[in-house]
Amino acid sequence: MPPRPAGERDVERGIGGISDARAYTPRGRSIREGGAPTPGRAEQRRTPRSNRSQDPFRPALQVLDGGRGTAGRAAGRPGGPARRDGGAGRATVTRTVTDRTPRDEPPVTAPRRRVAGREPRRGDRPPPRRPSRKPPRPPRLADPGRRLRLGTALTLALFAAVGVRLVVLQAVDTPAYADGGLADRTITVQLPAPRGAIFDRSGEAALAHSVEARYVYADPTRVKDIAATARTLSPLLGIPASELAEKMKPRKRINGVDSQFEYLARGVDIGRAKEIMALKLPGIAAHRDERREVPGGDLAANLIGFTSPDMVGLEGLEARFDDVLHGEDGQRVFEVGLGDLAAPIPGGYSRTTKAKPGSSVVLTVDRDLQYMVQRILSERMQQVQGSTGAAVVLDARTGEVLAQASHPTYNAAKPFPSEPTDREDAATSFIVDPGSVHKPITFGAALQEGVITADTTFPVANAIRKGDTWFRDTHQADGRRMSVAGMMAYSSNVGTIQIADKLGAERLLDYQRRFGLGKPTEVGMPGEASGRLLPVQEWSESSHGSVPIGHSVDATPLQMAAAYAAIANDGVYVQPHLLKETIAPDGKRTPAPEPETRQVLSPDNAAALRTIMEAVTTVPDATGLAAAVPGYRVAGKTGTGWRLVDGKKQPGEVASFIGMAPAENPRYVIAVFVHSPSGGGGQISAPAFRDMMTFTLRHFRVPPSTEAAPTFTVFP
Repeated sequence: MPPRPAGERDVERGIGGISDARAYTPRGRSIREGGAPTPGRAEQRRTPRSNRSQDPFRPALQVLDGGRGTAGRAAGRPGGPARRDGGAGRATVTRTVTDRTPRDEPPVTAPRRRVAGREPRRGDRPPPRRPSRKPPRPPRLADPGRRLRLGTALTLALFAAVGVRLVVLQAVDTPAYADGGLADRTITVQLPAPRGAIFDRSGEAALAHSVEARYVYADPTRVKDIAATARTLSPLLGIPASELAEKMKPRKRINGVDSQFEYLARGVDIGRAKEIMALKLPGIAAHRDERREVPGGDLAANLIGFTSPDMVGLEGLEARFDDVLHGEDGQRVFEVGLGDLAAPIPGGYSRTTKAKPGSSVVLTVDRDLQYMVQRILSERMQQVQGSTGAAVVLDARTGEVLAQASHPTYNAAKPFPSEPTDREDAATSFIVDPGSVHKPITFGAALQEGVITADTTFPVANAIRKGDTWFRDTHQADGRRMSVAGMMAYSSNVGTIQIADKLGAERLLDYQRRFGLGKPTEVGMPGEASGRLLPVQEWSESSHGSVPIGHSVDATPLQMAAAYAAIANDGVYVQPHLLKETIAPDGKRTPAPEPETRQVLSPDNAAALRTIMEAVTTVPDATGLAAAVPGYRVAGKTGTGWRLVDGKKQPGEVASFIGMAPAENPRYVIAVFVHSPSGGGGQISAPAFRDMMTFTLRHFRVPPSTEAAPTFTVFP
């Protein structure tokens, strides 16, 4: 074989190498456009790959050609010499690749792909001219810095929230979480606060006070023999065995859990509780309790009232001053062991809240006087059956209630069983149509308004008609001239109505209000009745006759006593009251608020009215002779009225007497009201007043009167 030219040797040496791949075109031809084989060059053997529609080396060609779609077309022109790419700094060698397509087959031409974005090369054919158009503006991308800042802020906020929560848990909520498990290992023991006492005016004699006691209870789930246990406890607790057995029966609470606590007895003496505990009965135990003691039993029971077993005031002053008497219970919470070691843990958790004892109250009531007034009323009331009585003793100058008794009464230490009516305070709840004891109010208003004087006289008929009602006198004057003192002594209805006609309905109603009628005295008793005055616009023709003599008027014994106290106190009305002062647990004393006062009558008119009222206990055949107190001048008035319940008149009459002594300088006012369905109250009220006033004057050592009562002329 003849030697080849140097150029061919170079080309032949590169067949099948990477250089041939660069010079290979998608059409499977040499870089020469004709595709004819180079003369003198042997035809290369066809391989199976040569029939593929696409050139497998095209990706490599693009890489080697700096990303271009094909090998440099300038180097593929026929006869084109090899050139050096000065931009790339390396030589570009153009080689001839023998056409591998068989002679008897047409050449395979691969479809030419357009490479988007390729820059035109030198020697490339210019593409067909197309209408020029402005390429679309690429979409604006989001600012990555902005997103980065937002993500950073959110991350920092998250870490800040976590940090704050950790600080709260570690610093603020630590006690709450630390104490979360204490409930499972602690025991709470209640420390009861002693209830305050109720003292009489001396502050030494306790009318009611609390003492330490025990309550006995049963755990029904642990009681083994109910019947035997009940029989054993019955004599010790003073409760029938059947009742105890019923309490010890197994039962379920509302939530379906078995009951493990049932009271058997409250307020048990400490010694008796120790005896019960010494028996070691299964399921029976005792614990600290408080018991209310009323040393006097029924003494002032209708005033004092009583409490529940839990030391809550239910009636009387116990209920009225419950917020003062009731203290604040304390408690002790401490850790204990489990099982056999159920005892306080030394150094363990322990917290004690001290109990705050209740304050005590000091009443204006005098213990000894209360006892005697209550005793006298009870003895007198024995003369009539099924009756109700009330007695009130007031200090005329201060308005203090020195005694306030009711009949019937009850034992405040053991309030049950008792009837609700037995527990009522008659002085404040007993509504009556007062009758003739109202006449001094009419006379006092007439004196103050100048309608009459102490020396006034005028003829008095035996009867007077108002509307369709005739009002008659028991002591008939037969039309004779009668003094106002005589009208008071004989309780003349006709004379009083004639005075009221001159006074007028409007002025009479005004003085009724000034004397304290028509509204509660607010003495301190819960449920006090207010009474009622008849407005002038509701007066009928007969009201002009009934109202001046004390009918069509609703009042309580305490209201009427306070009105008489204004007459005794030189015409100054002083609101009656029961509370003197309160004593705090530390011993600090706080006086009660000052009572309301107002001038109703002038001192001269009040003195003139007292003198007129002395005729009731001094004039022969007067209505109140039985109320006279030896050695003392007494001014007062008798009365006969009715009792009203829910506005309805009750059977029988209400006999009353209200008086003051010494009349020349009154110190005390006593009112006695007796309602007897069967009659006979008139024989009780005046004598009861006399006995009560006698003891009161001696008890407080009031000197007897130095001057005798004036002499009165009934028919001048």
